[in-house]
Amino acid sequence: MGKSLYEKVWETHAIRTLPNGQTQLFIDTHLIHEVTSPQAFGMLRDLGLKVRFPERTFATVDHIVPTHSLQEPFADPQADEMIRQLRKNVQDFGITFFDVSSGLQGIVHVIGPENGITQPGMTIACGDSHTSTHGAFGAIAFGIGTTQVRDVLATQTMAVSKLKVRRINVNGQLRPGVYAKDVILHIIKVLGVNGGIGYAYEYGGEVFDNFSMEERMTVCNMSIEGGARIGYVNPDQTTFDYLKGRPYAPKGAEWDKAVERWKALASDKDATYDDVVNIHAEDIAPTVTWGINPGQGCAITDRIPDPALYPEAERAGLEEALKHMKLNPGQPIKGVKVDVAFLGSCTNGRLSDFREAAKYLKGRKVAPGVRAIAVPGSQPVAKACEEEGIDRIFIEAGFEWRGAGCSMCLAMNPDKLVGDELCASSSNRNFKGRQGSATGRTVLMSPVMVVAAAVTGAVSDAREVFGVGELVGA
Repeated sequence: MGKSLYEKVWETHAIRTLPNGQTQLFIDTHLIHEVTSPQAFGMLRDLGLKVRFPERTFATVDHIVPTHSLQEPFADPQADEMIRQLRKNVQDFGITFFDVSSGLQGIVHVIGPENGITQPGMTIACGDSHTSTHGAFGAIAFGIGTTQVRDVLATQTMAVSKLKVRRINVNGQLRPGVYAKDVILHIIKVLGVNGGIGYAYEYGGEVFDNFSMEERMTVCNMSIEGGARIGYVNPDQTTFDYLKGRPYAPKGAEWDKAVERWKALASDKDATYDDVVNIHAEDIAPTVTWGINPGQGCAITDRIPDPALYPEAERAGLEEALKHMKLNPGQPIKGVKVDVAFLGSCTNGRLSDFREAAKYLKGRKVAPGVRAIAVPGSQPVAKACEEEGIDRIFIEAGFEWRGAGCSMCLAMNPDKLVGDELCASSSNRNFKGRQGSATGRTVLMSPVMVVAAAVTGAVSDAREVFGVGELVGA
């Protein structure tokens, strides 16, 4: 009987079964940032412990870093204290740090892949829920809490329960104007925000075979929003081509050995799964959220649902979402006024996202009254955009072109919504208060849909705004 990649990686990293039934799992790579690591380092000091394998830990600053100016000290005293503490911790414990002066700083889930730190078959842990991003490379990547950050720093292991595996096949050809962001929003809409609890999601099928690595990362990134702790894609030639030549990727003869090893990790053709879901690519439309969790989404051509048509147990949640979003049952989502447009985040802040959005933004202007910001996911992404003139396209259109960071995705920095502003966002969460205002409203969508909203001043169908014949499905 064949095995899935998840089973293969689990078996090669399991150290022992603990008395509570969990597995002590070896962690190949630990990624840290300024928010969840200070307390963990404090616990190490209290216990008189060192970092077990500092060469396996990599640090960056992303959540709190201001994107409009890197002048220090930061205006926010707490943010300034966080970056100073991180610098002290990485120096004291001998950890590689992508600081703001390095030219390599960026969102933790962007800098790992672009430096070749993320590789197939690895177990990866980070004190951030969107660590599932790294599964795009055929890694098993966990988001963990602060006490687990401490455990990994001290022992390079963590206690974790084994998951079931659900295979999600997306076959067929995506229609023009449909992107990776639409694929994952559709999957979450179909399976629900709790549908993946207890599961690792293995994504496959023709659509994922044809996706670039950055598109795979977008989908894996939001696996956690569907309740799955892990999301991954089997490694293939696309994976190897992306990694080759990157700073931390194997070199020379070691590269050839690594590729052979990575190929063997892919799920066997006769692997068995706890569940299999099949989705037709043609059924996926440009998708946006209308509510207060990523599962409350609809096609751009749909109308806001009527709670009265749903089972009684679901009505209260739907009514709460409608009240917060100031929407009415049966109202078209298309045409809802937008106050802010945000392009960035660990979901859609990569070079390909900016390239694609710039193609349709070029020569257009942000609508009056719309505040639009573009935030590259890393300093190398920003540099590449500037070398290609992409930054000028955004600036000339009326976007603010910012430095690298998490920015308005979660607003632990100066980039926040004000009052009940509605934001067209390429990020991953639309929870109440997520973007910095308790009454702020978030509509999740693809980067191209964000620029369509920016130039029209409303939630719009990018296929209509830019011409359906011009858009090529990605």
